[in-house]
Amino acid sequence: MDKGYLTLETGEVFEGVLIGEMKDSFGEVVFNTSMTGYQEIITDPSYAGQIVTFCYPIIGNYGINAMDDESITPALEGVIIGDLCETPSHYQSINKFSEKLKQGGVPGIAGVDTRSLVKTIRSRGTVKGFLSDSKVGKQNFPEEKKTPSWVEKVSTKKIQFFKNNGPHVVLMDFGYKKSILNALLAENCSVTIVPYNTPFEKINALNPDGILFSNGPGDPMELKQWFPQIKKISQHCPTLGICLGHQLIALAYGAKTEKLAYGHRGANHPVKELTTGKVKITAQNHGYVVVDESIDKNTFDVTYRNVNDQSIEGLKHHNFPIQTVQFHPEGHPGPNDTAHLLTEFVSEITSFGETRYAAK
Repeated sequence: MDKGYLTLETGEVFEGVLIGEMKDSFGEVVFNTSMTGYQEIITDPSYAGQIVTFCYPIIGNYGINAMDDESITPALEGVIIGDLCETPSHYQSINKFSEKLKQGGVPGIAGVDTRSLVKTIRSRGTVKGFLSDSKVGKQNFPEEKKTPSWVEKVSTKKIQFFKNNGPHVVLMDFGYKKSILNALLAENCSVTIVPYNTPFEKINALNPDGILFSNGPGDPMELKQWFPQIKKISQHCPTLGICLGHQLIALAYGAKTEKLAYGHRGANHPVKELTTGKVKITAQNHGYVVVDESIDKNTFDVTYRNVNDQSIEGLKHHNFPIQTVQFHPEGHPGPNDTAHLLTEFVSEITSFGETRYAAK
């Protein structure tokens, strides 16, 4: 195997061996603390533009299966791992991790001291990195190229419809994970997936019973021009925002967001449900949070808080059936402590529809 190098913009260099697609890569270097779920992570559209470091020391041991891809094509810029397992053992395995990267056009480096790399990121804050087959001096570190919106890159370009017997949910695609769609279908919902920039008039024409704003990559402020539409759409019928969707709804109602030093990415993040005092373990993947002081307390209640840093993890509107969560209630990969939120969302859609029908 050829040697590979990850050079950080702060000057540190980490050495390993190249795996996956043999090409240079540039992106924001982040880390994920999940012990399992590497297939879901590398196919999660929310990682668009990022180089993902896996904290768990061995990756690839149970191979790649035919069910767990969260999207058709990986959107991340690269992968950094410790030990690579090239002899996976699992009855559902159909491929090796390294081959999955190659097929998806994703470069990576194995054999890296990921513990040291993560400690560097935690001390420096999230940094840009350059992945290559040669070292790059700090003076020659590549300049970041202006890229189009990552949401625009990963969002669907056409409307897709999935027929079922229950209420009709429009899924606003900012980079949705397949597991969110599957969770809605499991609740017997019909689902229409629409591009992120679909205006209210087109949404209304679809006659939805509920709206779900999905997860997705990048800085939510890049979508500033769509905030008025997001606000209008969210007031139309019961609405749930997940991850980026949570941030976008908060911004549409006048709140602000800020970037965390190194984000929340993993399957073991504790959040406190404020109405009950119970702590739930959640799956998360985000670099931005809603600023606490920017929330209009006359408009929203804070429903969940992160146990570790007290950041906002959920909001509920006072007057409209709008709820948002920063974590992933469908929990892929991760625990399903908060899967009940999707069930409750569908129940709210049903009761709202009955109320609206009775009013007519």
